[in-house]
Amino acid sequence: MQHCRVYRLADAFDPRYRALILLAVYCNLRWGELAALQRRHIDLDQGTVRIQVAVVELASGPLVTGTPKSSASRRTVPIPAFVLPEVRAHLDEYTGPGEDALVFTGPKNAQLRRSNFSKHWREAMNAASLSGFHFHDLRHTGNHLASLAGASLRELMDRMGHSTTRAALIYLHRTSERDRAIADAMGTLAETALKPPRPSGTQRARKRTRPRRPGTGSH
Repeated sequence: MQHCRVYRLADAFDPRYRALILLAVYCNLRWGELAALQRRHIDLDQGTVRIQVAVVELASGPLVTGTPKSSASRRTVPIPAFVLPEVRAHLDEYTGPGEDALVFTGPKNAQLRRSNFSKHWREAMNAASLSGFHFHDLRHTGNHLASLAGASLRELMDRMGHSTTRAALIYLHRTSERDRAIADAMGTLAETALKPPRPSGTQRARKRTRPRRPGTGSH
């Protein structure tokens, strides 16, 4: 999923979920991190989002909010400038005034549940004429786009909230494969551009009928 598809999907959602989709991609956030996000975690002046808590939906039903699973998951991620107005508009329209107010809630202002959100996801996917994508693919897309933008291994790990290199290396490997494809395509274009042009039919005819210079003929 690339930028155009991300925005096509975001446009297909109820406006209250638009910023959710964009933050998932462009800030590399997990579902549980987004569902637990509070107003105090977003700094509009600095343009950042702090991940300090996450929510887990247990199989038996309850939502459990706590600290992320690792210290690396507790991080501060810059919000891209083109996404910041979307976040500001969302906070003004859909988020309560208190610092502890959840940023993203359902239509009845209840905390988001993955099980309930799946209905909205299916409807938006159909409206956007997309298929084969799941919510966690948004984060994967963001990771890939960050690697294409030139993020280093350390920078990818920080954005993703990982303490080991294993996951980040996957995206860097994919980028290197893409870099190789780009390099090969550039080489093909260069070879075509540098190849001596074939003479036209007129040029070949002129060459055959070109008069001999004096003194160059046989005796």
